[in-house]
Amino acid sequence: MTSEEICEQVWQMGKQARAAAHALTKLSTEKKNEILIAMADGVMAREAEIIEANEQDLASADDLGLTDAMKDRLRLTPERIKAMADGIRDVAGLHDPTGEIIKEWSRPNGIRLQKKRTPIGTIGIIYESRPNVTADAAVLCFKTGNATILRGGKEAIHSNRAIAAALQEGGATAGLPDNSIQLIPFTDRESVRHLCEMDTYLDLIIPRGGAGLIEAVVGMARMPVIKHYDGICHVFVDKDAGLEMAEAIVVNSKIQKPSVCNALETLLIHKDVAKEFAPQIAENLLAKNVELRGDETFLELCKDDRPVPASDGDWSTEYLDYILAVKIVDDLDAAIEHINHYGSHHTDSIVTENEEAAEKFQLEIDSACVFWNTSTRFADGAEFGFGAEIGISTDKLHARGPMALEELCSYKYLAFGTGQLK
Repeated sequence: MTSEEICEQVWQMGKQARAAAHALTKLSTEKKNEILIAMADGVMAREAEIIEANEQDLASADDLGLTDAMKDRLRLTPERIKAMADGIRDVAGLHDPTGEIIKEWSRPNGIRLQKKRTPIGTIGIIYESRPNVTADAAVLCFKTGNATILRGGKEAIHSNRAIAAALQEGGATAGLPDNSIQLIPFTDRESVRHLCEMDTYLDLIIPRGGAGLIEAVVGMARMPVIKHYDGICHVFVDKDAGLEMAEAIVVNSKIQKPSVCNALETLLIHKDVAKEFAPQIAENLLAKNVELRGDETFLELCKDDRPVPASDGDWSTEYLDYILAVKIVDDLDAAIEHINHYGSHHTDSIVTENEEAAEKFQLEIDSACVFWNTSTRFADGAEFGFGAEIGISTDKLHARGPMALEELCSYKYLAFGTGQLK
């Protein structure tokens, strides 16, 4: 396609999304839920087509340089497709926040005021690798009355097309307004620029992917951006930690699914327990084929020649793989300082039996999710009870942490008078 054709098609999609957003405001919650169930049925009805399309993407994975962990994120199976459809049905069962009265009050002049939750309007979502984002993003936006333009990465283009078609065709059988869910069908980078410049039609952009993608979107966007930035997540094993619990939390945080943003990337160990815990956790993780990159003290303690020295860059790297940076720190203050300096404000956890230490950690760590005695893998919309999530925002405005239905809403003020004049 020529540059002019790409521009024309993207802007036409924006115009169509704006019209669809208006149509969506007229749908009742009951009607939206009916359409969501039809979307889920559409995904299941097209399972074979989706898997065939996914196999095309997987066939190109090596040429694109995808790691094994990234291939796992890309891969769709009958079980994962069923989970996708079940997730859509779960969203249908969730409370619809649109139309809620957040606050209501009256003024001395008799005017009654309401602060009411409303859809944002039109949302562009730019993402990489994971085709399930196509369904998650589309249905969450739809449930909250937002029209969506999706732009996935080249790694999953065939899968994304098949999933989007299943959602569109399934939803249409129950009355899905035209162009409520649109997928840009090509992967030219120029399409990202046009989306970012399309503030005439787009109210918000949400990028999900690597730092390069997010920084590019932030640099180009003319509308607000909610960033799903790096997940440089930490676990700090305090001097008062139960070491058996700490070991289980560290292992789960790192290897349960290392390719996701809430997986552990840096382990900090208090020096007072390092002599016992460092060799213990090293043995466990090395047996699970985790590459360890440690500071000098950790390398001396772990009694194994397989860990390698960590560079300064390792403390600020999101590996998304079976790699873990490990550092021994002097105390709780040193752990807090390290996390706030090198972290990405995503998710950080302390393991300790000392309530005062835990409270200090949760107060002073500047991250969206700060946990005590639990795995970083619980930083997830479903685990929080929100249903499927649009992503985990590392911003502070207007959404932070797992971003679900309420975070896909704005609000407006309604005034009810009886002829009052100022």
